[in-house]
Amino acid sequence: MYRSIDPPNVIETVRRLRDRVAERFPDSGLARVASELHDVTCAAAARALWSAQPQILLRAVIGALTLLIIAGVGAMVDALSASAELQELSVLELVQGVESGVNEVVFVALAIYFLVSLENRIKRSRVLAAIHELRSLAHIIDMHQLTKDPDRMLLVGPDTDSSPERDLTPFELSRYLDYCSEMLSMLGKIAALYAQYTTDAVALSAVDQIEDLTSGLSRKIWQKLMILHQVPNLPEE
Repeated sequence: MYRSIDPPNVIETVRRLRDRVAERFPDSGLARVASELHDVTCAAAARALWSAQPQILLRAVIGALTLLIIAGVGAMVDALSASAELQELSVLELVQGVESGVNEVVFVALAIYFLVSLENRIKRSRVLAAIHELRSLAHIIDMHQLTKDPDRMLLVGPDTDSSPERDLTPFELSRYLDYCSEMLSMLGKIAALYAQYTTDAVALSAVDQIEDLTSGLSRKIWQKLMILHQVPNLPEE
């Protein structure tokens, strides 16, 4: 049970995170993002399981089309052979016939390859679309913590007319930043769900990019938390 990621456990972890954010910051934009993260997690679990299942109907259609192409090529070869036996061909005509046959074989091979790889390409496109959704959500989470500057707790100075509202206590700011870091971490785990059910190199590369992105964004948040922990008398949870 500890050798693979269990989708229900991931969904439950994100649900609890959503509830924690909503209870701590009930009317905040971060609570709405956490709710969206839960919806994305539920959809990701279903998509990941779908990508691991064979598409029987699609495979049947592809198999039938492949057999039809092979049968058509076979009939064409038989017709050309019968025609060649009825007439004497010169060397030039024979070479041209062989060249035309090679071209036809190449085209047929490409057509068969296109059909055989169609299922994998469809699954890849859906996984990449889902990964793009995770990437966008990661940047949205990062935007929510951009104006949460812990140095304002240490350095007192006048605000400008356009300064963001700072009404969080040091403890609340610590929890806010920690929730952002947890949400980014869960995005990486959601991406890992897709990696668990696919062997496509392009999709796996996209998953690695999501994990690198979320790790980099989390490092920025932890730098803020380290600064915040320098504030004296910061309450413990």
